[in-house]
Amino acid sequence: MGENLVSSWSDGKTLPKNYIFPPDKRPGEHNVPMSKSLPVIDLSNVDGQERKKTIQKIIEASHDFGFFQVINHGVPRKLLDATREVVKELFELPIEEKSKIYSLDLSKICMLYSSNVDYEREEIHNWRDSLRLVCTPLEECIHSWPEKPPEFRKNVGKYVIKVRELGLRILELISEGLGLEPKYFANELSGWQVMSIHHYPPCPDPSLALGTRKHGDTGLVTILLQDHVPGLQVLNDGEWIGVEAIPDAFVINIGYQLQMISNGKLRSAEHRVVANKNEVRNSVALFIQPTIESIIEPAKALVNAENPAVYKSVRFADFLHTFRAAYSGHIEDVLEPYLLTT
Repeated sequence: MGENLVSSWSDGKTLPKNYIFPPDKRPGEHNVPMSKSLPVIDLSNVDGQERKKTIQKIIEASHDFGFFQVINHGVPRKLLDATREVVKELFELPIEEKSKIYSLDLSKICMLYSSNVDYEREEIHNWRDSLRLVCTPLEECIHSWPEKPPEFRKNVGKYVIKVRELGLRILELISEGLGLEPKYFANELSGWQVMSIHHYPPCPDPSLALGTRKHGDTGLVTILLQDHVPGLQVLNDGEWIGVEAIPDAFVINIGYQLQMISNGKLRSAEHRVVANKNEVRNSVALFIQPTIESIIEPAKALVNAENPAVYKSVRFADFLHTFRAAYSGHIEDVLEPYLLTT
């Protein structure tokens, strides 16, 4: 119910026990440094002389970090600002309005919830409220999105169109970098889009809580618009590194499906979001995913006698069941069930 939303009850002073993570999972008192090594890739000349060099940077970043940021990406700043504004307005709506779209039913096109869709079964909650929007097919789904704020559907609908175009463009560059045909992902492998809009209120003690617990992403790629407030951290070589909040850049991260299709050449890195004591943080993530019945397996062009398949074939719907079990702590490794033994 709407009263579960952190933003509906938090006074900024009290941290309930069911938001305090165990010592081995909480961020602690130390500050994680912002990483200057996480690549920031300029897409302004990707169709010119810098194409090969840009593709190489994307492939290297996707292999080394599973994350990179892009600038000069073609999504208008005016649209980014308009999206940020309606997101801010949505989470500032009265609890009576937000309760109208509160749900834990994943079959819904639009659902507002707190922490996670497994809220009622969680022992420890994330310090966040989230809006999940199904975006495919957009012309049908948009009518189930929030009616308030008044500009929400129009602005976020335009945002989805432009950011999907960017995502498909990045996937085409990745295809080229892997040696696959340019439109390899331009089918059911990228046929399903879901958006998650996260709202992180100020947290009384960020050393004990997490905005989002450690996890990887299920799809091909995630395209994230960060707020001006940093908080995203990536696990790299066993150490947490902070992701800079670069104005108007998009954070791109590799999902599990792209790791499997690339036969391990690219990797999906685990990441988390730390809370902030003084400021609100909002973020907008568009997940480009396979359709639910898609079969995921290493691309045949990447498999040969010298490079045998690393992963088994799996239906995406079945993979999602595995992912949810891992996120709730019931299994340790999402990909382990799909590894081929040698």
